[in-house]
Amino acid sequence: MAGNRFRYGAWRDGPDPLAPPYDVRAAVDEVGERVLAGDSLRDVLRDLLRQGPRQGRGLDELRARARRMRRDALRRGNLDGAVTRAQQLLDQAIAAERDELGRRDDMDARFNEAVLDNLPRSTSRAVEELAEYDWASDEARGLYQQILDGLRREVVEQRFAGMKQALENGDFQGVSEMVSDLNDLLARHARGENTDDAFRRFMEKHGQFFPENPENIDELIDSLARRAAAAERLMRSLSPQQQEELSRLMDQALGEGPLRGQLAELTDNLRALRPQLNWGRGERVRGPGDLGYGEAAGALGEIGDLDELLDQLGQEHPGATLDDIDVELVERQLGRSAADDVRRLRELERELTRQGWVERDEEGLTLSPKALRRLGRTALAQVFDELKSKRQGQHDLRDAGAAGDLIGSSRRWEFGDEQPLDVVRTIGNAVRRRAGSGITVVRPRPGASDGGAVQGGAVQGGAVQGGMVQGGAVQGGAVQGGQGRPGLPVRLEPEDFEVAETERRASAAVALCVDLSYSMFADGRWGPMKQTALALSHLVATQFPQDSLQIIGFGLHASVLSQGQLAAIDPTMEKGTNLQHALNLAGRHLRRHPGAEPVVMIVTDGEPTAHLENGEGVFWWPPLPETVRATVQEVDHLTKFGATLNFFMLGEDPGLQRFVAKVAERNGGRVFSPDADELGRYVVDDYVRARRGRR
Repeated sequence: MAGNRFRYGAWRDGPDPLAPPYDVRAAVDEVGERVLAGDSLRDVLRDLLRQGPRQGRGLDELRARARRMRRDALRRGNLDGAVTRAQQLLDQAIAAERDELGRRDDMDARFNEAVLDNLPRSTSRAVEELAEYDWASDEARGLYQQILDGLRREVVEQRFAGMKQALENGDFQGVSEMVSDLNDLLARHARGENTDDAFRRFMEKHGQFFPENPENIDELIDSLARRAAAAERLMRSLSPQQQEELSRLMDQALGEGPLRGQLAELTDNLRALRPQLNWGRGERVRGPGDLGYGEAAGALGEIGDLDELLDQLGQEHPGATLDDIDVELVERQLGRSAADDVRRLRELERELTRQGWVERDEEGLTLSPKALRRLGRTALAQVFDELKSKRQGQHDLRDAGAAGDLIGSSRRWEFGDEQPLDVVRTIGNAVRRRAGSGITVVRPRPGASDGGAVQGGAVQGGAVQGGMVQGGAVQGGAVQGGQGRPGLPVRLEPEDFEVAETERRASAAVALCVDLSYSMFADGRWGPMKQTALALSHLVATQFPQDSLQIIGFGLHASVLSQGQLAAIDPTMEKGTNLQHALNLAGRHLRRHPGAEPVVMIVTDGEPTAHLENGEGVFWWPPLPETVRATVQEVDHLTKFGATLNFFMLGEDPGLQRFVAKVAERNGGRVFSPDADELGRYVVDDYVRARRGRR
C-alpha cells in the first residue's frame, strides 16, 4: 500500500521460525559415529538430548542457565529483612514518641517513658507489648501501624497474587471469606469428590484474587502450593531466633480474627495435596540488602522452582522422558526461547520413537533393530572404504553374496540383478543382433584378443574372467572386434545382456570371538572392536544370509551377544581374558550347524588369563598352567571338528604372540597383527576371502 513503510531486522522473539526441524537421520548417524568410536550407547543417546544435535541447544545448556539463576537468587539479600524493617520502624516510632513525651510535663508522660524504657529487646515482643499502648505522638502511632499493616499485606499478597487491591481497600472480610471458601473446596477435592462445578462457582465468586486464571482445580492447587511451600521454606531458612521473631510479628499483623487460622488451615490442606514439593528445606540466602517478607519468600519460591526444574532437566530418575519437563515452568524461569528448545527436543525424541529408530526399556533409550541395521551398514561401509583405499581392487557389496556355483544356464538381465554376467552369451547376442546390419565382425583367434589372450573361454587382462564380467559390467560398454578388423567394435545394448544363473553356495557357521577386557578400552581398541563386529554382522545378514554368525564376547566369562547388546555394551574394570570359555561357546555354535563350513575368528590383545572351573571364572596372572591347558583343549576340540582358528592379534604382548604362534602351529590357522584402525578391514577381508574360496 502506498505510503506504508516497513523495517526489517534479525528475528529476536525466540528461535528462527523458518529454521528446519532436526534431521532425525542425521541424529541417528551422529549416535552411530560415537558408538563406533567406542563411546557408551546409553551415554550417547543421553547426550543427544542433553547436548542437542549438531548446531542445537540441549538440556545441559538449559541446566547451566538454571544453575546460574539459582546462584544469583541465593545472593539476592538477607531473608530476615521483615524483622529488620520492623525493628527500624519500631526504633523510629519510639524516638518520635520520646520527643513528644519530652515536651510534656505530667505524670502520664513520665509513666509512658518508663514503659518505653522497659520494653523487651526482642522486636516482636516489643511490638506485642505496645499493642495496647496509648501513643502520644501521631507520627509514632503511624510508624507502629506501618509495622503491622505492611507485614500483613506482604503475608497475604505472597499467598495470593491478586490481593493488592482488596488490601488497599481494607477488605479483610472479603479476604477471609475467600480463604474459607477455598479451604472448603480443597477439603472436598481431598475427599475425592467431583469438584468441577464447585471450582467453577468459586472462580466466578473470587476469580479477581487469582490473575493467573487457572483452568481447573489442579492448576489452582499447583499455584497456591508453590507459594505456600516458599513461605514454609522461608521460615526454615531463618535461625530459631529469627523464626520466633517473624512468627510473633506475623501473629500480631494478622490479629485475633479468623484469617490467621484460615491461612494455617490452607497451608495444611496444600501440603497434604502436594506432599512432593520441598516444604521443609531451608536455604542460605545472603546479599548486600535486606529482603522484605514478600521478596524473601519470592526468592525462595524461585529457588524452589529452579530446583524442580534442575531435577526435571537432569533426567536422572529411571524411566525419565522429556515429557516429564514442565514447559510452562521452563518458560516462566528461563524464557520462551528455552521453552521452544525443550519443545524441539521433545519432538526429536518423539520422532526417533515414531520412526522406529529408538526404543525405551527400563534403563532408558536404546537403539531399535532398524537403527542397528543402519549402524551396521555404516560400519560396513567404513570398512569397505578402507579396503578400497588399502589394496588394489575392491569388494563390491552388490556382488559379495551372489557368486554361487554356476549351473550352466542363463537368462535375460533385469534391472537390479546381482548375478554375474554371462559374457559369452551376452556378446553372442550382440553379434547376432548386428549380423543383419551388414557389419562384419571377425571372431578372434583362440588365444588372442585386443586386450589380452583368451584362455579357457575367458579374456585375461580385460573385463572378462571365468565367463563373466568382473564387477558386473563390461568395461567401456563395447568389445573390440579383434585383430582382423581393429577399430570395429561390437556395441552392447541393454537387451544383449544375460546373467549366469547360480545355485546358492554352501553355508558357513561363523563364530567371532571379541575380547571385552578393560585393556581393550584403555588402549583405544574398544571402538574398532565394535565397528568390526557390527560390520561383519551386517555383511552376513545382508550378503550371506545362508551363513550363521554368532558374536561371542569374553572377559572373565564369555557370553553370546546380539547386535543390540554389542552396541550397548560398556567396558568394565573386571580382569580376565577367558578365551577357553569363548572357544567352548564357539564350538557349541559350530556343532549346531554340522553341514556348514566352520569359521572361527578371535580378536584379542592379551594371552588367556582365565578359565572356567566348576562353572566359575578363575583369573590369575601370569597365566596358570591350568588356564593354558583348558584353552588348548578347546582348540583341539575345534581342530578335530574341522574349524580353522584365525587370530587377529592387537598390540605386542609377548605372551600373546607365543600363545597364538603355538595355536596356529597346532590348528593350522593364521595369525594377523593389524593396527586397531585396520581391524575391520582385516576381519571382513578374511571372511569374504574365505567365503569366496580364496583362503
